[in-house]
Amino acid sequence: MQPVTPQQYCRDKAAASGSSFYTSFRFLPGPKRDAITAFYAFCREVDDVVDEGNDPAAARRKLDGWRAELDRLYAGQPTHPVSQALLPVIGLYGIDREQLEEIVDGMAMDLEQTRYPDFKELRLYCHRVAGIVGEVAAAIFGYRDHSTLKYAARLGLALQLTNIVRDVGEDARRGRIYLPQDEMAEFGVSEADLLHGRAGAGFRRLMEFQYQRASATYEEALALLPAGDRKGQRPGLVMAAIYRALLEQIRRDDFPVLSRRITLPTLRKLWLAGKTWLAA
Repeated sequence: MQPVTPQQYCRDKAAASGSSFYTSFRFLPGPKRDAITAFYAFCREVDDVVDEGNDPAAARRKLDGWRAELDRLYAGQPTHPVSQALLPVIGLYGIDREQLEEIVDGMAMDLEQTRYPDFKELRLYCHRVAGIVGEVAAAIFGYRDHSTLKYAARLGLALQLTNIVRDVGEDARRGRIYLPQDEMAEFGVSEADLLHGRAGAGFRRLMEFQYQRASATYEEALALLPAGDRKGQRPGLVMAAIYRALLEQIRRDDFPVLSRRITLPTLRKLWLAGKTWLAA
């Protein structure tokens, strides 16, 4: 049996996630597809440390291990297949070590903080785990206008807000609540309501508020994208189309997110991806 190459390891890692992100990569030319797949595999690796571990202390050690691996990567001596695949990518696309470090810091926040008093504090978390991801991805896709990075960071926020809406029940069962506590109080929703799946009128109003914020954030992001970079940023636009459709589906279903996870059928995601790619 042939040994698995770093690039194949990353492809397998990305494909196994079943994420819509992987769908958006399919249309890219080979070198960019390999680059974004390596970066996405890195994000999956550090995210899995937190999501799959039941021992916070062990998870912290693993994240510290990834910080040490970043030292090796930027010294030109990576040892993990993902960072080996990233080695030619970081220089080619100008990916700073601080950007990857901040993504790790965002994942580490999940080990230290399971509640957010207000949206300002939640937004910092979203920036680290999604806004920075958007900026790095935009650099790989290619841009000419620096304001495209502002679009990418805002789109990352919109995607993360959609994730938060989709995963309210699942996250609560893991002991994490990403809905701002002051907003929960405003709409009369308690932590016990989330934990016990009590989706009353207050909960639906709260989720409508979250929907409106996420929807507005997509509009803000798209307004920031310069026309000259639109074609180059098509993978991000594909993600926006898929996640906005998911957000709309959740709303049409009256926010059943405490009891089940809403997903889009694969064929619909592929249709949205193809339509968006051709229209850009």
